[in-house]
Amino acid sequence: MIPASVPPDVFVALARTRPLPAATAALRAAIHARRMLLLKALLVRVERQGSSLSPAAHRDFEDDWALLERAERADGAAVREVLDYPTVGSWLTEALAARPGTAFEAHLPHLRGVAVAAAVRSGRAPSGRLAAPSGLLALPGLGLLRSPSGWARASGGAGPPRLTAEAGPDAADRRSGRTWPAAGARGPEEDGTGWSALRKLPGGDTVLDDLDPYRVPSRGIGSAAAPAADSARTEYRTWAGRWRRARALLSATDPGRVTETDALVRSLVPLAAGRGAGIPSGATLRAAPGAVLTQMPADAPELAETLVHETHHSKLAALGEAVALCRPGGALHRVAWRPDPRPVPSVLQGAYAHLALLDLWSRAERAVAVPEEWRQRAAERFARYREQVGAALAVLGESDELTCAGRSFVREMHGHHESLGVAARNST
Repeated sequence: MIPASVPPDVFVALARTRPLPAATAALRAAIHARRMLLLKALLVRVERQGSSLSPAAHRDFEDDWALLERAERADGAAVREVLDYPTVGSWLTEALAARPGTAFEAHLPHLRGVAVAAAVRSGRAPSGRLAAPSGLLALPGLGLLRSPSGWARASGGAGPPRLTAEAGPDAADRRSGRTWPAAGARGPEEDGTGWSALRKLPGGDTVLDDLDPYRVPSRGIGSAAAPAADSARTEYRTWAGRWRRARALLSATDPGRVTETDALVRSLVPLAAGRGAGIPSGATLRAAPGAVLTQMPADAPELAETLVHETHHSKLAALGEAVALCRPGGALHRVAWRPDPRPVPSVLQGAYAHLALLDLWSRAERAVAVPEEWRQRAAERFARYREQVGAALAVLGESDELTCAGRSFVREMHGHHESLGVAARNST
């Protein structure tokens, strides 16, 4: 049964992992609806816990919220781009999960950066003195200001807006807030004023985000707790070169994938390099769809595969906000790509991301405009993972933890898996 809230062609395209502009639009709408719900929940919590907040924190929150509202009235579409940026979702999720009192209050100053970023994008950049909590003012999707004094000077009005670190007393004058990286560290593109701009990757609007304090959870990623890469050591030229070659490879293999990647991947987040069990090559945070977290890929094919794999985690996470695919349950199942048994929602996530890779490899194997090495690699990986994905789909097909929509979704996935097998047999 296809849910009435999702057009049939969109539902089928999503289940079969195929790019479709209407599906991309539906996913972005679902992400925005979820983001607005979280933002409203934050406002409600501040109002309900107002008496437990310090007067300064409550006053600052109200001022920042008013700035956000003014920016929205000036240019709602521009503000939406800021609110839907992946790290805003991470911040809201962490703030709402924090314990009442100082733990919750420590997250509130980040609204200042969100509001300023929204005002800048809407053409209504603020002017005057701004607090830079803990010596930092992070503008999601734009960059980061480091100010050891804890204060910044904003210049709006005519011409491009500017943020400048303001000299003044040190720690004694700073606002209390979340503990972030050392304020004195010099970052990428820092221009002498304390401002570091995020850098766009070639060929689109995706940024290499090695600055935002919420880009990676404080606990790290994976069982090895992999942290964010140090922005001072990020090799932008290497990242940009591999990104460019990965996009070219995707374009030659399946042009729709590049369009989908450009529309859904807002940021590429470098993870610290490392070796050993539990260190992921790529990851997606459910709270931050649209961000691909990854270590430096070995080559362009690896990055291309990571982009497709992680984009489909984001797609399924966004769809799950609009349509319930699984119901609560406790059964655990083995899958070939993980050493630990996984619950049904995780089996679905893994099968879905690997089905997308099977689709990619199937097309790469038959593409004539790609390097021979890519075709051979794709053929080997398709053969290796086809049976594994089929086994996971069999587990899902027998599960009683799928909703009616979830069963329909898995049937479409299974149908696409079968069609890829037929295409592989016909090509030999």
